[in-house]
Amino acid sequence: MDTRWKPNVTVAAVIERAGQFLLVEEQTEQGLRLNNPAGHLDCGESPAQACVRETLEETAYGFTPRALVGIYLSRQQSCGGHDTTYLRFAFCGELGAHEPDRVLDTGIVRALWLTADEIRASSARHRSPLVLQCLEDYLTGQRYPLDLVHTESSVYV
Repeated sequence: MDTRWKPNVTVAAVIERAGQFLLVEEQTEQGLRLNNPAGHLDCGESPAQACVRETLEETAYGFTPRALVGIYLSRQQSCGGHDTTYLRFAFCGELGAHEPDRVLDTGIVRALWLTADEIRASSARHRSPLVLQCLEDYLTGQRYPLDLVHTESSVYV
């Protein structure tokens, strides 16, 4: 039987404050890993809306996307034999209010702030090579307007 291959669509936030970047430490099949605040696109939302939701759920911080840093395609094979391709939309923007009493998503151990050098030095602990790629693209000034990604109104019905 023929099946159509489809990548998993994900979003990620690159958030800087005073020279540090917001990451999450999360429990994975490979142990504790570092990641951007990130997650899957849900039905009925645009990629930017998904990024706002995922950032809040994983870090307890509000987030307002202001630009698209990049669109990334990555394939990962887990030790369990899963072969998954991800299509990631990475956004940068403004940090919002912190909700310190908010319970973080399942699997998220904590949110933490690291410098670019600390992130580079911890690459062996990254959930994906895209953590560093998104950071480096952000640091080189790579920015695209949000309206580059058009979400047609039928998505919201």
